[in-house]
Amino acid sequence: MARTIQSLERAAAVLRLLAGGERRLGLSDISSAIGLAKGTTHGILRTLQQEGFVEQDPASGRYQLGAELLRLGNSYLDVHELRARALVWTDDLARSSGESVYLGVLHQQGVLIVHHVFRPDDSRQVLEVGAMHPLYSTALGKVLCAYDPVAHSEVAEVEREPLTPHTVTGADAFETALELTRARGWAADVEETWEGVASVAAPVHDRRRMPVGSVGITGAVERVCQDGVVRPEIVAAVRDCARAVSRDLGAGRF
Repeated sequence: MARTIQSLERAAAVLRLLAGGERRLGLSDISSAIGLAKGTTHGILRTLQQEGFVEQDPASGRYQLGAELLRLGNSYLDVHELRARALVWTDDLARSSGESVYLGVLHQQGVLIVHHVFRPDDSRQVLEVGAMHPLYSTALGKVLCAYDPVAHSEVAEVEREPLTPHTVTGADAFETALELTRARGWAADVEETWEGVASVAAPVHDRRRMPVGSVGITGAVERVCQDGVVRPEIVAAVRDCARAVSRDLGAGRF
């Protein structure tokens, strides 16, 4: 029988304990539950914390699972499955909105486009599957930053360069935009990434109600907006699409 690595077994035991018990546990609780000395347990927790798998509340000193586990959990959901679940709904969204539809996921401090439905007209268009879009200025990216703590931490490390005169670059203004996104359930990009172009996006969740991507439309600002405001029928269509894909992934009703 193959030998196991004891330190990894102990670290796994700590993670399972934090995942299955109360939201936060103290050092004594953890060491007692897994049957290890406090010094040994603290060393394991410190290592897991350095890797982002565990976080310590500065006020209480208690521990909980960290954001890096969310990243691993998200990668477990096959991007191909996400795309497969979205195929019908994104086609419907393109037909109902008359605009291009994009499905994006977090990747290397940006938004990776994993599915792209062309605008339903005869114009010449370029397939953007595999392209990277900015995390901080696009509607797809702002949705990810608002709902995914990993994306939020990634965007904090990105230099928010102004791509147009409308790009939000200040930290406070950006956080306000994310708060607005969470409050209304969708994000907009009105000429923040490309002049003359506007987009709207909403989050896609999996069966654990974890954010696994974002879906949205992009089009000419005069079609997407009216008097500088995103058309409500487009917002409704994008949100309906996101909910439908989420339901197909097992998230239930939102």
